[in-house]
Amino acid sequence: MTDDSLRSERIGRVELLTLNRPEQLNSLNLALTNALTEAIERIAESRDVRAVVLTGEGKAFAAGADIKEFSALDTDGWHDFITRLEAVCSGFEALPQPVVAAVAGVAFGGGFELALGCDLIVADERARFAFPEIKLGILPGAGGTQRGPRALPLHVAKRMLFTGEPIDAPTAHHFGLVDQLAPPGEVVEVALARAQQLAAGPALSLAAAKRLVHRGLEVDLATAIAMEREVVTELFDSADRVEGVSAFLEKREPNFGAT
Repeated sequence: MTDDSLRSERIGRVELLTLNRPEQLNSLNLALTNALTEAIERIAESRDVRAVVLTGEGKAFAAGADIKEFSALDTDGWHDFITRLEAVCSGFEALPQPVVAAVAGVAFGGGFELALGCDLIVADERARFAFPEIKLGILPGAGGTQRGPRALPLHVAKRMLFTGEPIDAPTAHHFGLVDQLAPPGEVVEVALARAQQLAAGPALSLAAAKRLVHRGLEVDLATAIAMEREVVTELFDSADRVEGVSAFLEKREPNFGAT
């Protein structure tokens, strides 16, 4: 990767992705968005990566889109940028591996949208989340108006979209947006521990759980339950199911190896 705006590190079977524009509070420009796209494509094809952690270098997770860069864009350029950024958020959703956001500082605008594209959010207890776009006369354009109300109570999401006011990490945890709070300065370590726990789990079942949740929300309940039944039937024939049942009966920890 020639651009250094995104760092990638393998820790066991976990891929740690770090947004690396700390002087710009990891604001999202086209180069960083493209680097994230490339990383997602690579991870999707990997049989070694079993979980992903996404975090930001320095004082912020990501402060949103790079205003200096996007203010120079015309309408077509802006449309192209938000399309690419939303594809990154959807790309994290579509990965077979679970993705954990490790949020410290601010996750504002596009940064908040990135976190919403992850499966779980671990947040430094001092972190904050916001959709400040209304203060610029626009709205979130990478899924925020849709994923926000799916992750938060409707009235809370509306207030955040209407006012641009942030919520802090304890409040986000109360509403279920944040899965786990981390002590100051320890968010990456806590997120890695969660990711390593997931990486040790049955990869086929984890991927299927992600797929069923996202697809099931798009259809009626009866169709979703039928989808579930078919997927669980397929999993019953997997090596991971055999190992899981054997480990339970033998009173030992399972060693899941199916990919």
